[in-house]
Amino acid sequence: MKGIVFTEFLEMVEETFGLETVDTIIENSELPSGAAYTAVGTYDFNEMVQLLTNLSQETEIPANDLLYTFGTYLFNSLAGVHPEVVAGYKAPLNLLYSIEDHIHVHVKKLYPDAELPTFKILEKTDNTMVMIYSSSRGLYALAHGLMTKTFEHFNKRVDVDMELLNEQGTEVKFSIVQHG
Repeated sequence: MKGIVFTEFLEMVEETFGLETVDTIIENSELPSGAAYTAVGTYDFNEMVQLLTNLSQETEIPANDLLYTFGTYLFNSLAGVHPEVVAGYKAPLNLLYSIEDHIHVHVKKLYPDAELPTFKILEKTDNTMVMIYSSSRGLYALAHGLMTKTFEHFNKRVDVDMELLNEQGTEVKFSIVQHG
C-alpha cells in the first residue's frame, strides 16, 4: 500500500483524535516499518489493518465508519496534492465514471506499483450510476467516503447505496443517485 495512504491516515487520526491516540495505535501495533512512513514509500497492507483495528478499539468506533471518514479526508488531501486530476471535471458523476480510464491511469504513472481497486460501470445516466467495486483489500467504506466527498466537492447532494456481494466486502455494488 502506498505511503501517502499511511501518512494521510495518521494525519487524520492526529487531527481528529489527537497525537496521543496516534502514539497509542502505533505502540499497540507490530509494524515492520516502525511507522516511519513516507508518502512515496510502499508498505505492507497488514500495517494499515493493525493501525485501523487499534484505532477502532481505542475510539470504540467501528472500523468501517473510520474508513468512511478517512475516505472523505483523503479526497481533500489527494485533490490538494493533485488538483489537475479533479480540475478536468465539471460534474461528480463524470469524475467517478472516469476512475478506470483516467484517474487510475494517472495514479499508475505516479505510483507504478500501486495496487488499485477496480470499478466496473454497470449503468450510467445523467443523475445515476451503478458500479461494482472490486479489491482484495475490501476497503469499500474508504471508496464510499471518497465518492461522497466527490459530490460535496462539486456542491451536489448524493445518495449512495451499497450492496456487499460477498462477506469480505471485496466486491460491492454501489448505486449512486445525484440530486440537484
